[in-house]
Amino acid sequence: MEFLSNYGLFLAQAVTIVVAIVAVLIAMVALGTKGKSEKGQLDLINLTDELEEAADSFRGTILSKDELKKRAKAKKKQAKEDKSSPSEDALSNLFVIDFNGSMAANEVEGLRREITAVVQCAQKGDEVLVRLESPGGVVHGYGLAASQLQRITKRDIPLTIAVDKVAASGGYMMACIANKIVAAPFAIIGSIGVIAQIPNFSKVLKKNDIDFEQVTAGQYKRTLTMFGENTDQDREKFQTEIDDVHGLFKNHVAKHRTQLDMEKVATGETWYGEQALEIGLVDELSTSDDWLLDAAKDKTVYLVKFSVPKTLSQKLGKAASTSIEHSLINTWQRMTQWRSF
Repeated sequence: MEFLSNYGLFLAQAVTIVVAIVAVLIAMVALGTKGKSEKGQLDLINLTDELEEAADSFRGTILSKDELKKRAKAKKKQAKEDKSSPSEDALSNLFVIDFNGSMAANEVEGLRREITAVVQCAQKGDEVLVRLESPGGVVHGYGLAASQLQRITKRDIPLTIAVDKVAASGGYMMACIANKIVAAPFAIIGSIGVIAQIPNFSKVLKKNDIDFEQVTAGQYKRTLTMFGENTDQDREKFQTEIDDVHGLFKNHVAKHRTQLDMEKVATGETWYGEQALEIGLVDELSTSDDWLLDAAKDKTVYLVKFSVPKTLSQKLGKAASTSIEHSLINTWQRMTQWRSF
């Protein structure tokens, strides 16, 4: 035990030194880059070509030379036929957008730029697929994200939402905008509800003879508070505000998914994909990969991606936090024989 204690102390000292050095480096880099604007980049990646290249690579290994020659001839013949008699379907596109939402919905900025690019160049016959993953978050952030998706449907561009893992609460607020919702069998769907929670430290302050004062103008400028004493009137008003938001959420979903029994689904519960299909929360069971492969037969598929290059200070900070996290986990595993699966 003494060895483990000494080892733990040594590790803590080492980590402290590393953190201090990294903090100084980050501060120096941040000062050097202060005032420089970060310009994002919007990329259009041809997923159809990537899919075909991957398939051809596998076929080159699996098929015989004769089979490969036959496929090459058939492909060449098909290309000539398509060129001589082009169809409207061959010219249509499927634009793919990925949205992996955080609690604060910070990813809305990228979504806004991606959708702006799509709606400006989309033509008749084009469609949009949004691969959505989010457990929800702040009301105003996901409300804006849902409004961004409405920019697609308002222009009569077919929109499909694919959920492989989770689209709950704010995530479902976004998903219900779509003309079609596709979900994996065990994806988590629903949570049409609202939650707010706040700790209260008034008893702790009283126990330590600490006064807390707060000045407001307006009867309901402040309802529940972290440091003052909350009254039944405060709680009642706060509950009313939560109920109002829930009502807006239910109306929003009902507007876009008219077939739903809102009394049944707007309880804050979640359902897995198969269950969600039965009650109408989703329209089809499929992974986004299979749905995309089917769509690629008739459309050219493009991934639309907005990204902001990370600064050197951000990269250093990420590397430092990852290194420290791994070190602590490894040490904990050695000391406790803990294992994950």
